[in-house]
Amino acid sequence: MRLHARPSRRIPQGLRAVLYGFILLGGVNLITEGACSRAVAMDATQLRPPVEFSALLKWRTGGKMSTAQLFVKGDRYRIEHFGGIKTDLGYAGVTIVRLDQQKVWYILSERRVVISVPLTVDYLLPLSVRLEGEQKRTLIGDALVGERAAQLYEVVVHQGGREETFYEWVDAQHHTLLKLVSQDRDWSVEYDHVVYSPQPDYFFETPLGYQKFETVERQAEAG
Repeated sequence: MRLHARPSRRIPQGLRAVLYGFILLGGVNLITEGACSRAVAMDATQLRPPVEFSALLKWRTGGKMSTAQLFVKGDRYRIEHFGGIKTDLGYAGVTIVRLDQQKVWYILSERRVVISVPLTVDYLLPLSVRLEGEQKRTLIGDALVGERAAQLYEVVVHQGGREETFYEWVDAQHHTLLKLVSQDRDWSVEYDHVVYSPQPDYFFETPLGYQKFETVERQAEAG
């Protein structure tokens, strides 16, 4: 069933900015900002972390800090938003990203509705330790992210004709990315309170009994 009134994705500006940062760092080929909202064919194995985990997702951009609960299982992840994502049908409390199906599902629990849109690069999280366009990596030394032991690196990335330098914290035991901070702009992402454990399959499926609408995603709002 096609939704006649297309839902506006209306990602909050802070989230949209950090997601575009994810595009540059998530292990896919560089795509220009004008093409951000097009569906893309991608190799899910490029973004697949070596282990399953849950974490508190924290990002900062433009002086604003935001948080969400994150669950990762291979080529799929679930984001439980604090505050929700606004659509034309109401606020979605959960976003499920399925790289294997090239789909993103917004879950509107109050209305028992699922809005399904094509997967775009806006939804890719930086889960790979190696950054797209990486030119140089220097180990600074041992560090902590919360209470978790990490190794701190300085990483130089070249993308789209510009160079950017990041501090990157890597879990020394599991070799997963814990925190990434740009030295050149007000942008960071962190996976806090990481728990490495198998994630249930049903976390990444649409709820039973919900009505599903298939729709074409609009262009991201300017901001």
